[in-house]
Amino acid sequence: MVVDGDRILEEHFRRFPEERTIWEEERKLHDDPRVTPLGAVLRKLSLDELPQLINVLVGEMSLVGPRPVVDEEMRKYGRSGRHYLRVRPGVTGLWQISGRSDTGYATRVLLDRHYVMSWNVLLDIKVLVLTIPAVLFASGAR
Repeated sequence: MVVDGDRILEEHFRRFPEERTIWEEERKLHDDPRVTPLGAVLRKLSLDELPQLINVLVGEMSLVGPRPVVDEEMRKYGRSGRHYLRVRPGVTGLWQISGRSDTGYATRVLLDRHYVMSWNVLLDIKVLVLTIPAVLFASGAR
Protein backbone atom coordinates (compact mmCIF):
# COMPACT_ATOMS: atom_id res chain seq x y z
CA MET A 1 0.00 0.00 0.00
CA VAL A 2 1.10 3.55 -0.59
CA VAL A 3 1.94 6.06 2.11
CA ASP A 4 -0.98 8.34 3.12
CA GLY A 5 -3.54 5.85 1.82
CA ASP A 6 -6.57 7.50 3.45
CA ARG A 7 -5.87 10.78 1.66
CA ILE A 8 -5.33 9.00 -1.66
CA LEU A 9 -8.57 7.08 -1.22
CA GLU A 10 -10.49 10.32 -0.54
CA GLU A 11 -8.98 11.93 -3.65
CA HIS A 12 -10.04 8.88 -5.65
CA PHE A 13 -13.61 9.24 -4.34
CA ARG A 14 -13.67 12.93 -5.32
CA ARG A 15 -12.70 11.98 -8.89
CA PHE A 16 -14.93 8.88 -8.99
CA PRO A 17 -17.84 9.44 -6.57
CA GLU A 18 -19.59 6.22 -7.63
CA GLU A 19 -16.65 4.27 -6.22
CA ARG A 20 -17.47 5.54 -2.71
CA THR A 21 -20.77 3.63 -2.81
CA ILE A 22 -18.97 0.43 -3.79
CA TRP A 23 -16.44 0.97 -0.99
CA GLU A 24 -19.14 1.63 1.60
CA GLU A 25 -21.06 -1.50 0.59
CA GLU A 26 -18.23 -3.95 -0.06
CA ARG A 27 -15.10 -2.47 1.60
CA LYS A 28 -13.25 -3.43 -1.60
CA LEU A 29 -12.47 -1.66 -4.84
CA HIS A 30 -11.70 -3.43 -8.09
CA ASP A 31 -8.83 -1.02 -8.76
CA ASP A 32 -7.79 0.29 -5.33
CA PRO A 33 -5.57 3.38 -5.85
CA ARG A 34 -3.70 2.67 -2.60
CA VAL A 35 -2.25 -0.63 -3.82
CA THR A 36 1.20 -0.50 -5.41
CA PRO A 37 2.01 -2.69 -8.43
CA LEU A 38 4.05 -5.01 -6.21
CA GLY A 39 1.20 -5.03 -3.68
CA ALA A 40 -1.22 -6.06 -6.42
CA VAL A 41 0.93 -9.08 -7.23
CA LEU A 42 1.28 -9.98 -3.54
CA ARG A 43 -2.50 -9.73 -3.10
CA LYS A 44 -3.23 -11.77 -6.21
CA LEU A 45 -0.97 -14.54 -4.92
CA SER A 46 -2.28 -14.10 -1.33
CA LEU A 47 1.30 -13.62 -0.15
CA ASP A 48 0.18 -10.51 1.73
CA GLU A 49 -1.47 -12.90 4.20
CA LEU A 50 1.77 -14.60 5.28
CA PRO A 51 2.60 -12.09 8.08
CA GLN A 52 -0.68 -13.11 9.73
CA LEU A 53 0.91 -16.45 10.57
CA ILE A 54 2.83 -14.56 13.27
CA ASN A 55 -0.54 -13.54 14.74
CA VAL A 56 -1.57 -17.21 14.72
CA LEU A 57 1.62 -18.23 16.51
CA VAL A 58 1.10 -15.66 19.29
CA GLY A 59 -2.57 -16.64 19.68
CA GLU A 60 -4.20 -13.47 18.34
CA MET A 61 -5.63 -15.24 15.29
CA SER A 62 -6.66 -18.71 14.23
CA LEU A 63 -5.81 -20.43 10.96
CA VAL A 64 -9.55 -20.70 10.19
CA GLY A 65 -12.24 -18.20 11.13
CA PRO A 66 -13.90 -15.01 9.96
CA ARG A 67 -11.53 -12.46 8.44
CA PRO A 68 -10.53 -9.61 10.74
CA VAL A 69 -12.63 -6.47 10.36
CA VAL A 70 -12.05 -2.88 11.43
CA ASP A 71 -14.46 -1.26 13.87
CA GLU A 72 -16.40 0.62 11.17
CA GLU A 73 -17.13 -2.69 9.41
CA MET A 74 -18.79 -4.17 12.49
CA ARG A 75 -21.95 -2.16 11.80
CA LYS A 76 -22.37 -4.21 8.61
CA TYR A 77 -22.64 -7.31 10.80
CA GLY A 78 -25.69 -5.99 12.66
CA ARG A 79 -27.01 -8.63 15.03
CA SER A 80 -24.61 -11.15 13.50
CA GLY A 81 -21.77 -9.18 15.09
CA ARG A 82 -22.21 -11.10 18.32
CA HIS A 83 -21.40 -14.31 16.46
CA TYR A 84 -18.36 -12.75 14.84
CA LEU A 85 -17.04 -11.60 18.22
CA ARG A 86 -17.29 -15.11 19.74
CA VAL A 87 -14.28 -16.43 17.80
CA ARG A 88 -10.77 -15.39 16.89
CA PRO A 89 -10.38 -13.98 13.40
CA GLY A 90 -8.79 -16.36 10.93
CA VAL A 91 -6.25 -16.26 8.13
CA THR A 92 -8.70 -18.20 5.95
CA GLY A 93 -12.37 -19.01 6.22
CA LEU A 94 -15.60 -19.77 4.41
CA TRP A 95 -15.56 -16.37 2.70
CA GLN A 96 -12.13 -17.00 1.18
CA ILE A 97 -13.11 -20.36 -0.26
CA SER A 98 -16.47 -19.03 -1.48
CA GLY A 99 -15.20 -16.39 -3.87
CA ARG A 100 -13.83 -13.63 -1.59
CA SER A 101 -14.23 -10.29 -3.32
CA ASP A 102 -16.54 -11.79 -5.94
CA THR A 103 -19.21 -12.09 -3.24
CA GLY A 104 -21.05 -9.23 -1.58
CA TYR A 105 -20.46 -8.12 1.98
CA ALA A 106 -23.84 -9.46 3.05
CA THR A 107 -22.74 -12.91 1.88
CA ARG A 108 -19.52 -12.51 3.85
CA VAL A 109 -21.52 -11.79 7.00
CA LEU A 110 -23.75 -14.84 6.41
CA LEU A 111 -20.73 -17.07 5.83
CA ASP A 112 -19.06 -15.81 9.01
CA ARG A 113 -22.22 -16.39 11.02
CA HIS A 114 -22.65 -19.87 9.54
CA TYR A 115 -19.05 -20.72 10.40
CA VAL A 116 -19.44 -19.70 14.04
CA MET A 117 -22.80 -21.41 14.47
CA SER A 118 -21.75 -24.69 12.85
CA TRP A 119 -18.07 -24.89 13.81
CA ASN A 120 -16.46 -28.29 14.08
CA VAL A 121 -13.02 -29.72 13.38
CA LEU A 122 -14.12 -31.23 10.06
CA LEU A 123 -15.32 -27.83 8.88
CA ASP A 124 -11.90 -26.34 9.66
CA ILE A 125 -10.17 -29.17 7.80
CA LYS A 126 -12.48 -28.67 4.81
CA VAL A 127 -11.76 -24.93 4.77
CA LEU A 128 -8.00 -25.50 5.00
CA VAL A 129 -8.07 -28.02 2.14
CA LEU A 130 -10.25 -25.81 -0.07
CA THR A 131 -8.05 -22.79 0.64
CA ILE A 132 -5.27 -24.35 -1.42
CA PRO A 133 -7.10 -24.24 -4.79
CA ALA A 134 -8.67 -20.87 -3.88
CA VAL A 135 -5.17 -19.42 -3.46
CA LEU A 136 -3.64 -21.26 -6.44
CA PHE A 137 -6.39 -20.09 -8.79
CA ALA A 138 -6.68 -16.64 -7.12
CA SER A 139 -10.44 -17.07 -6.75
CA GLY A 140 -11.92 -13.66 -6.00
CA ALA A 141 -8.52 -12.13 -5.28
CA ARG A 142 -8.01 -8.41 -5.91
